[in-house]
Amino acid sequence: MNIAYPFRYDPLGRTAQAPDADHVRDLIEQMLFTNPGERVNLPDLGSGLQQMVFAPNSAELAAALQFTVQASLQRWLGDLIDIRSLAVTASDATLTVNVQYLMRGTTQTTNAQFVRAI
Repeated sequence: MNIAYPFRYDPLGRTAQAPDADHVRDLIEQMLFTNPGERVNLPDLGSGLQQMVFAPNSAELAAALQFTVQASLQRWLGDLIDIRSLAVTASDATLTVNVQYLMRGTTQTTNAQFVRAI
């Protein structure tokens, strides 16, 4: 078992734990919402999604972000997941990231959606 994200306590007062599938999804979420340079010991960790809050929302922004997100996921989580598809869409004031991935060592494909208002 892995420590649950966000950190919390379970009903018995112990550190809450998460199964492997939930832990991997949590890692993807942390990768998406961490800015490069935010982690002192890992300055390259992150996707830059948070920096797009003040950028104009457009198809070009979504395409550029798709490349940076995929590169970050492959670099930092490539030993845990195999990305099957990744789509970043910009619609009105919302940026949506859809990730379809396969956890290494399993045969189950998982879809995860992350939405961020811009």
